Amino acid sequence: MDLSADQTFALKNLTGWFYSTQKARKYVTLGGFAGTGKSTLMALLRTNLHKQNKDLRVAFCSYTGKATRVLKQKLIDHKALFENDSVGTIHALIYSPMVDENTKEIIGWKRQEYMKADLIIVDEASMIDGVIWDDLLSYQVPIIAVGDHGQLPPINGNFNLMTKPDFVLEEIHRQAKDNPIIGLSFLARTEGKISPGVYGRGVKKLARSEPETGNEVEEILSQFNRETLLLCGYNQTRIKLNHFIRTSLGFESQIPQANDRVICLRNNHGKEIYNGMLGSIFQISKKNDEWYSAHIMMDGEVDLYNGLILSAQFNNRVGMNFTQKRGVTMKGDLFDFGYALTVHKAQGSQAKKVILFEERFGKMDEEMWRRWLYTGITRAEESLVIIG
Repeated sequence: MDLSADQTFALKNLTGWFYSTQKARKYVTLGGFAGTGKSTLMALLRTNLHKQNKDLRVAFCSYTGKATRVLKQKLIDHKALFENDSVGTIHALIYSPMVDENTKEIIGWKRQEYMKADLIIVDEASMIDGVIWDDLLSYQVPIIAVGDHGQLPPINGNFNLMTKPDFVLEEIHRQAKDNPIIGLSFLARTEGKISPGVYGRGVKKLARSEPETGNEVEEILSQFNRETLLLCGYNQTRIKLNHFIRTSLGFESQIPQANDRVICLRNNHGKEIYNGMLGSIFQISKKNDEWYSAHIMMDGEVDLYNGLILSAQFNNRVGMNFTQKRGVTMKGDLFDFGYALTVHKAQGSQAKKVILFEERFGKMDEEMWRRWLYTGITRAEESLVIIG
């Protein structure tokens, strides 16, 4: 397999770091832009380590069940998953349930005392918060954290593993260069500007100033399905788009209902839900004036979420967990309609089709704008329409 120069350099140094007897620290970070072969490199590293030690235990993990399944399939495709390896969510790797002896119900979670792995490889590491990272480090097991250093930093908090990765992959592979979405992501992060036009099948940018664009956008929005992700910059745009899509789908009330698409707005490690996760309401009822009781099927997960969700958060421009005087006791979780998202909230999500409304904040400098545009574009898997 032909490796790029930066892949060769990273592979050599990651291997050397793992076998070093005098590690300066217990972890290293690898950043890679879209199309630079992060997954390929991880598979090659795992294969090389297996050749040197067939008893090595590697725990691969990621933030969500969906991301974990994607990671596992990539490892299988590269024949880089071995008998002693495990692939799962970070939560499943480091936490175990506390069960009530009488009701047999899970009443909480505790950090496991022992880590059954010689190496931990974390994918999508830019999503990890400081609490989980400290728990991972506590096991004193070597960690390789892998993520995209071209994306926006986390929207809240100062913790970001991908600020200055130890090793970086920036050369786009020949195969990826033929992908128009990867091509546009390159333009986004290098130039910060994409001209209107057609870039490939299902990949184009529309000029908002053109008279026919309005009708075309309405036609595109009318074809919305759960494989579509609408992205924008402003919360007021997000609310308008959510209202438009819900109306077109036949929802007559602004109250969340069964089959509504929703997004989680606050981490709850105990329930394995995380900021930015999408799902569909399975069942919902009014608990009281402040709370709904809801069952939600989160995308890519196996078990239903079951809990209380705050009614005031729906169609609210402000995240209630960031509001100091919110007037309620946070005894439940935060969700909002999830048909349209801000790019900041979409960092952990992907969809087959993305419709991206370019909206630049007045205080956003050129670097942050490029990261915003790059992050929005790289949420698309197959089809991308940018509204300029």
